[in-house]
Amino acid sequence: MIFKQLFDAESSTYTYFIADTKLAEAILIDPVDTHINDYLDMLNHYQCALKYSLETHVHADHITGSGLLRQKTGALTAVSSACGAATADLQLKDGDEIKFAQESIKAIATPGHTPGSISFLWRDRLFTGDSLLINGCGRTDFQGGNASVMFDSIVNKLFTLPDDTIVYPGHDYNGRRISCIAQEKASNARLAGKSLNEFVQIMNNLNLPKPKLIDLAVPANRMCGIPEEAIPQG
Repeated sequence: MIFKQLFDAESSTYTYFIADTKLAEAILIDPVDTHINDYLDMLNHYQCALKYSLETHVHADHITGSGLLRQKTGALTAVSSACGAATADLQLKDGDEIKFAQESIKAIATPGHTPGSISFLWRDRLFTGDSLLINGCGRTDFQGGNASVMFDSIVNKLFTLPDDTIVYPGHDYNGRRISCIAQEKASNARLAGKSLNEFVQIMNNLNLPKPKLIDLAVPANRMCGIPEEAIPQG
């Protein structure tokens, strides 16, 4: 198996590449449109076909590469059914399993950052998108975010996974790459030892600036990153 954690410096987004070179199938999690050629080069290098592009949510800070990858490789796009991304091939629900090669990836609904936020569990690795970050979590002040729902998703779903589950976030702005469930339960500044009310107070007082690309990225990502007029009709 090949596993790579890729980084987009412009949006501080992590993309994940998993490939079975023996069975020649691969998946990407949260691809970024400006790195399409990098992904195609990797697929060519490892001689793998891309089976799925998985999205943890409808992003506000970059445009997904899923639609372009579908056009260029035939890969199916997959998002939560709560995302409102009608052009995605797969509308995932909590507990769904995505199969590729001889591997299985489990979808875990983790709403809060957005209603359609979803995490993916593969073996002992958890891809949390913007739900659980390293020493933090995604904001809840736009796109239908809800701090109480976020708390429930993290504490009552993700924190019930084995302590040694490796956490791979959707972003990090300080050069950190991985964490684990035990570490986040013990030391996450927004969650460790915090009650629901304390967490909600923290999240309601972050006073963060609006993402620069939100007005462009959100509608684009509901179309898998492809403008509606560019989608073949019929």
